[in-house]
Parts: sequence; C-alpha cells; structure tokens
Amino acid sequence: MIDSFADRAAYWDQPDKEKMAERFVTELHRRVTLQGSWKALEIGAGTGLVGLMLLPDLASIVFEDTSASMLDVLRKKTIGISNIDILHGEITDYNRQDIDLVISNMAFHHIEDIAHTLKHLHSITRPGAVVVIGDIRSEDGSFHRFQPIPHRGFDTGALSVLFEQAGFAVDAVETYHVLRQEKIPGTISEYEQFILVAHKSA
Repeated sequence: MIDSFADRAAYWDQPDKEKMAERFVTELHRRVTLQGSWKALEIGAGTGLVGLMLLPDLASIVFEDTSASMLDVLRKKTIGISNIDILHGEITDYNRQDIDLVISNMAFHHIEDIAHTLKHLHSITRPGAVVVIGDIRSEDGSFHRFQPIPHRGFDTGALSVLFEQAGFAVDAVETYHVLRQEKIPGTISEYEQFILVAHKSA
C-alpha cells in the first residue's frame, strides 16, 4: 500500500486544514443531532482533525486511513484516549455491523469504487445509521494539479443515485463553501464544497 501522504503528514495540521475541518464539522452539527451512544467511523481520517472535534459528542470513533504516516500523527495526538480505534487499511477491511455514524471530509474523491464502498457501508451500519460526506463538486482536475486520482470531484446527482442504490436515503445535498486556491500559477480557481447527508433506509 503506497503512502502518498508520507512526506506531508508531519506538517498536515496547518491553519487552512484546521479551518476546513471546522467548517465541515459546523455544517454537520447543523444537520445531524449526534447521540452520545453512537459509534462513528471516519473514512480517510488522516490526522483526526474532524473526528477529534466530534468525539466528545459520541461514544467512540474508528479512524480509518490508508496512510500509515497520517495515522502515526493521530496516534501521538490521542495518547491516553481510550474510546477510539485506529484502522490502517481500506474501509472494506472493517467488517463489524456496529456503526451508527459514518463521516468523511475531502477523502471520498480518493476512493476508486464508490458503489462498492457504499454497499460495504450499508453492511457495517446499524438500521437508521447516518452518513455525512463532505467533498468537492465536479472540477477540471486542477484541484490535485492534474495528478491522477479516482474522481475529479463529484456530480452530486449521480453520487446521490449511488447512495440510493446502496440502500441509503439522501436527506440533503448542499454547497456550503467555495475554496479559492491558486492551483495553476497565476490563476485563482474555485472549488465548491458540498455536504451530503444520508441515512440507512433498508
């Protein structure tokens, strides 16, 4: 498993990344009432910027990521915290059906097979479980400076269909922020960030 974040993990927790996580968490709280009994799973957790903000409102969290170096940073940040698990691997490596909340922020576009992943999420979640995804709408590839990644953002209509086909009901899909970044020298590009909220319906 190639760790494409190995050279960035130690410097990941910068103000821009922290602000991005805070925005997502704020939008999540506006749409979902977290329960103290819930067990959550975060896909592409990285250094835990999102999950650690949510942990006080939950029973426990499983932090999943394919980057060992990012998870090493997370381990250092969570020394002494007992109500977490850290999973180095793919989300499909988790097989217990005990998850009440799935969260993922800016990681879904790195997942090769979205349909397969959503079907797996359906298999590991409890009845009525909530899924909250934050990512970017379809873009020209400049967000990752035209490097090969599985998805250049998402057509949220098509993504919603995949959720529904996997047995989830989509409750909301909304743009909540526009990132303005200079990915191409001399050009400021805009990337719409959306939040999708769904629940297990079948």
